[in-house]
Amino acid sequence: MRQPKDFPPFLSQEAPSEVERMGLTWLVGAAIATAILWQFPGGDYILYPFTILATWFHEMGHGLMALMLGGNFQKLQIFSNGSGVASYSISSALGPIGPGLVAAAGPMGPPIAGAALILASRHFKTASLSLKILGGFLLFSTLVWVRSWFGLIAIPVLGLIILGVGLKTPPWVQGFTIQFLGVQACVSTYHQLNYLFSYTAGPLGLSDTAQMQRYLLLPYWFWGGLMAVASLVILVRSLQVAYRSQ
Repeated sequence: MRQPKDFPPFLSQEAPSEVERMGLTWLVGAAIATAILWQFPGGDYILYPFTILATWFHEMGHGLMALMLGGNFQKLQIFSNGSGVASYSISSALGPIGPGLVAAAGPMGPPIAGAALILASRHFKTASLSLKILGGFLLFSTLVWVRSWFGLIAIPVLGLIILGVGLKTPPWVQGFTIQFLGVQACVSTYHQLNYLFSYTAGPLGLSDTAQMQRYLLLPYWFWGGLMAVASLVILVRSLQVAYRSQ
């Protein structure tokens, strides 16, 4: 039986409002549990695949923004400890705004991607298509940009798993998976909360928020706080839209 388009794919036609509340409650609970788990050392092991995916979103945000501004995305390195580095160049003609936008695109990459995945879950076709696009783009990025040994193994494995879900599972599984991945991407901001409020990134030099301070003037802690709040707002609003009944 075909389910109505106006509900997320994993919702049934029977008592839709009750099932909808159950699904939303589970996702919100998962988001809170994830944010808490990421604050403890053992949580990194439990959430390891989502950590790697969030790092991929983050570094792809840097690289794709550089491309959008007319620059080059040279390579992407992802390491087994969950860290990553995107190497890129942009035109100096953009002035300080260009580097500032590229720096911001990293931390904001996961919540923006997460919101897109959550919104895609409103319809069966877009949920399934989004899984296939995400899985395919993970594989594509491996061929074009990924240049670390760990990344060359982990990123295609994630891509194949997500593609498998998009191709071989029932619609309700696809709908729930795309929403769960979206929520995890949004919440991953709070995995890097210390990083958002740090001036340095260890041997890599300045943190993204410190780069924003350098090019956009306001202090790094302001940008860190702004992005933390923005990530939460993006998550809440995308869930509200996805679960809004007509």
